[in-house]
Amino acid sequence: MANRIERALETVRAVGRGEEESHIRLYRPAAALAFGRRDQLNPGFEEATQLAQAHGFEPLVRRVGGRAAAYHRGCLVIDHFQHDPDAVSGNHLRYRQFGDLLAQALETLGVEAGLGEIAGEYCPGEYSVWGQLSNGKKVKLVGTAQRVVAGAWWFSAGIVVQDSAPLRAVTRDVYQALELPLDPATVGAVQDIEPLVTVDDVEDALLEAYEKGGFSCVAATP
Repeated sequence: MANRIERALETVRAVGRGEEESHIRLYRPAAALAFGRRDQLNPGFEEATQLAQAHGFEPLVRRVGGRAAAYHRGCLVIDHFQHDPDAVSGNHLRYRQFGDLLAQALETLGVEAGLGEIAGEYCPGEYSVWGQLSNGKKVKLVGTAQRVVAGAWWFSAGIVVQDSAPLRAVTRDVYQALELPLDPATVGAVQDIEPLVTVDDVEDALLEAYEKGGFSCVAATP
């Protein structure tokens, strides 16, 4: 995943220079615990990285996003690289636009979803995408982040589709080491709401939503 992040940064810069076309990539990440830069400065960072490794998650520090977030093969990451001469001005609009798009895609699969921060969630943010369990409680399903460079932006979303238990366990321990607030019950997956939905189903729903949104430059990768 660390190599993918570096390649993504190279890609968005190439798009900004006009050396590559705007495009969208989807992939299933290897197990990783992506820390934010603020986490790296936290006194508990070394212990947190050791705990991540003990759970089988590769620790890395990402250049986009906020606090620590865990991913594995049961997740789907979508990276959108878009040429834009005025990339900076649409920063907040993109969070809402794509957050709504992601929530609507999940709703086509029978998941009651919405946009907004959940109390006690990991990597908190007002544009988190949540899903509602049968008991009425909300769990975080999607975290989003973006990076703006000269002439382009990179918008990334990580969707948790299945197997939330190991993500919940590693996130609980890492946040404890970092002394960050967390309600482990907010760490969820699409299958906690709709057990029959697969990663392939989510990918198909996302591609359809992006095409309906006018983003025709779509490319899927393994």
